[in-house]
This record gives sequence, C-alpha cells and structure tokens, in this order.
Amino acid sequence: MSPARTQKHINPAKFGAAAVPIAGGRKMGKKSKRSHDDPELELEESELTERIDGDLEKKNKKKKKRSHEDPEQKVSHDGEAKKKKKKKSKEEEANVEEKKKEERATVTIAIAGSIINNTQSLELATRLAGQIARASTIFRIDEIVVFDNKSSSEINNSSVTNPSDSNESGAPFLVRILKYLETPQYLRKTLFPKHNDLRFVGMLPPLDAPHHLRKHEWEQYREGVTLREKPINSEGTLVDVGLDKSVVVDQVLSPGVRVTVAMGADRDLDLVRQIVPPSKPREEAGMYWGYKVRYASHLSSVFKECPFEGGYDYLIGTSEHGLKISSSELKIPTFRHLLIAFGGLAGLEESVEEDNQYKGKNVREAFNIYLNTCPHQGSRTIRTEEAMFISLQYFQEPISRAMRGVEA
Repeated sequence: MSPARTQKHINPAKFGAAAVPIAGGRKMGKKSKRSHDDPELELEESELTERIDGDLEKKNKKKKKRSHEDPEQKVSHDGEAKKKKKKKSKEEEANVEEKKKEERATVTIAIAGSIINNTQSLELATRLAGQIARASTIFRIDEIVVFDNKSSSEINNSSVTNPSDSNESGAPFLVRILKYLETPQYLRKTLFPKHNDLRFVGMLPPLDAPHHLRKHEWEQYREGVTLREKPINSEGTLVDVGLDKSVVVDQVLSPGVRVTVAMGADRDLDLVRQIVPPSKPREEAGMYWGYKVRYASHLSSVFKECPFEGGYDYLIGTSEHGLKISSSELKIPTFRHLLIAFGGLAGLEESVEEDNQYKGKNVREAFNIYLNTCPHQGSRTIRTEEAMFISLQYFQEPISRAMRGVEA
C-alpha cells in the first residue's frame, strides 16, 4: 500500500509572484486568470447577460403584442384602408359626375316619315322637308330621327331598311333631304351623287347654320371632305374645307369621308391641321354645329337604337289629345338627352298601334309626358311642319330652365 499523498502549501513568494491587494481586499493573481478566478466579475457578467436577455425578451413581447394582441390597432389600420378606398371611390364618382356635366345636353326630335306621303308632288315634298330642316336649325336641334309606321314584317320584306336605295316610303326621302340640307354647300357635290329626290333642293332657302361657312370666313373649326390627292411634302391626307386651298391633316384617311377640322387662329394654310370629333365645336366653343339624321324602322326603334350612352332620359309626345299645360308652368326635369316626338297623318296614336312592341299599350305609356302644345287651335288639323314650329317655340323656355339646372 502506497503512502498517503499530502497537499503541500505553495508559497507564491517562493516563485516571485507577489500578492497585489485590490479593492475589497481581494488578491489577484496573473491577469489571465481574472475572468475565471473573480466571482464578482463573473456575477457582473451574468447580470449583464440577464439584462440583455431581458431587454430582448421585452422587445419580442412588445412585437408579439403589437402583431397578435392589439386588435384595436389592426382595426385602426383596416379602418384607414377602408377610408382611403372610400375616398378614392368618391373621387372617381366625382370625376364621372364632372364628366357628365362637361357633356352638353342634347335635344332630339322624332318625326313620322308618313307626312311626306300626303304631299301631291316631289316639289311640295321637298319644300316640306326644307321646313323641317329650317325649324330644326333655328331651334338648335341636335338629332332628327325619321321613323316609319310600317310593321316589322312589312319592313323586312321591303328595301326600306336601306333608305338610300328605296322610294317606297316617305321616310327615306325625308332622311336624304335633311342630310343634304345640313351639309355645307361646298361639300354637297362630293358627298351626294345625283339623285331624283334632289331635283328641287335648289329651290329651298339655305339653313345658314354656323358651320355653313363662306370662302372668305375664318372659324376655328370647319367641315371638310377627304380627297384622293396626296400631300406633296408631308404625310397625311388632303382635305377640302371650302377655302382657296385644301389643307393637310395629320391622319391618313380614305377619300370621300366627311371630317371636322380644327383650324385654329393661324390662317397659314400650309400648316398641318388636326381632325376632331364633330361634337367638339359644341362642347369646347359652345357653337351649334348642325343636326345628325337617323332612320328608324318604327317608333320603338327610335328609343332602342339611341346613339347616346344611357339612352334618352326624358320622352315627350305631342298630340291634340295630350295634356294642356302652359309653357310657363311646364317643368321638364334636368336631362342629358331629351326627345320630342311628332306623329304622322293620324298622330302618334297610329304609330303606337302599328308597332308590335307597344301591342295593347296606350300611347301615353310610351312617353314620360304627353302634351298638347297648341290647345286653342282655329283649324281642325295642324300639319306636322306647323306643329314643329309651334311646339319647339313652346318648349324653348322649359328646356332652357332644365338645361340651366344641368349646368348648375
């Protein structure tokens, strides 16, 4: 058995390591042993670690609380997003409303083509069409719709659906004359080939509308027709606008097309011009720029085939059997597209009876209001061309009031 080992006391001085007193009465050996031999330092480090870990834990708890435990804040963010979306939708609605306000309100008249059938000659028929064109221009009508009184089966079995090739109905004749008279004089030869229906149009008084400009007159817009000739020094299309020289537009178009050209204030005819929509002179400059003409197979087609977005929003029928209201008391609501209808030889009642779409319906059901615009007539009958002048004058003030409401 080996002898028991005894632990010898090592004297540091023996090895030249002097004991150095430090604060708190502790002794410190070699510098490299501080972190391992100093329990207070170890305590300080552990406290520091605990503090750091504690801070991190608190931050994580706060983040967690924000993301999972704060429903009010989440609702607040959702509420703000909804408010922004609602605000955006309101702005979009406001823009749509502003656009609607910028669009000019229109007035359309609808006339039965059968009124031509009552004339005794081509000359008298032409004069009748001329009176309708004059009345429409004087009262600044935007659109004229000529409708037939034929039933659907009759229309499908005839060539009336193409008014330009038919002489079987008064409606196509009326459409052709109205279009011819609305066209500026310097464009008629190009746009209208010779036709028997046009034989007596030279006898009619001119419409003298604002877009029927003379050669010496300058306006910021002019109607023109595209030509076959090509411009010499530039690309585009030559357009005859009724001046001494044709102008060049910046688009390439086929010949024989009627266009509206923005002329501007500069009278240099060598400048390249721009083509604009026909509605621009009205919308931008407030100028009356003639009427459009449309054919309808029957009365219901007048409304169904409306070219305006949303259709006609107020319909007025005229008849001696209508309501008797004075012009000053008549209230027309604000409208975008108003239509006033005039019947044929037997009135609008016959047009409704012969239209399959109105089978079993009363004529009053086809309109918002049915009016007698000349209640104290001395003659048993008032011709349609006479009724037009009377009625359009009757509607002048009520329409003016309604349009002021639109602009406001």
